[in-house]
Amino acid sequence: MSRSVLVTGGNRGIGLAIARAFADAGDKVAITYRSGEPPAGFLAVKCDITDPEQVEQAFKEVEEKHGAVEVLVANAGVTRDQLLLRMSEEDFTSVLDTNLTGTFRVVKRASKGMLRARRGRVVLISSVVGLLGSAGQANYAASKAGLVGFARSLARELGSRNITVNVVAPGFVDTDMTRVLSDEQRAGIVANVPLGRYAQPEEIAASVRFLASEEAAYITGAVVPVDGGLGMGH
Repeated sequence: MSRSVLVTGGNRGIGLAIARAFADAGDKVAITYRSGEPPAGFLAVKCDITDPEQVEQAFKEVEEKHGAVEVLVANAGVTRDQLLLRMSEEDFTSVLDTNLTGTFRVVKRASKGMLRARRGRVVLISSVVGLLGSAGQANYAASKAGLVGFARSLARELGSRNITVNVVAPGFVDTDMTRVLSDEQRAGIVANVPLGRYAQPEEIAASVRFLASEEAAYITGAVVPVDGGLGMGH
């Protein structure tokens, strides 16, 4: 059955791989993007999730064209890495406003239609950094760790309406964001990954699609690490 799927930040990297995975399965996929030219093949809606009005307009457009959102993947996120003593208030709050508060905005809006339908799937994209920690990423780690508490609270709140809320925590993934690292930095990261390699975006997407499937109907409040073993025990 073709469902209405929305992937925030679905124009590149992990988000694009997730959007393609749902489209390949026959779902009607909409993506949000903030800048640049969106990829072809999806209902692309320009939306900055730090702006509540843009979020509302994006949902209205998706609902008009695809119907109420049945699967939401909250993937949009930013980084502004800096050591704590050099991190400005704006460095900290802007990352939380996108990664955590932005997720709150889109999940709250999507939940309206899911509650009416008495069914839905919500998957939040966190990070191994939110569980393991990373020097120079206190803002990013705090935002991604916050998603876990947010998801588990909503899993309890929405479960009686057949809405599942889960978290995928990727490790280091081979995307544009990680390709800017030097060969030495990349080698240092891989040395700490038991599987000895970066993930491919499609491997993250496969886990997300599973959590949104009927086979995962009894999974909620889970944090699924897709990190090659990097964050074991956290």
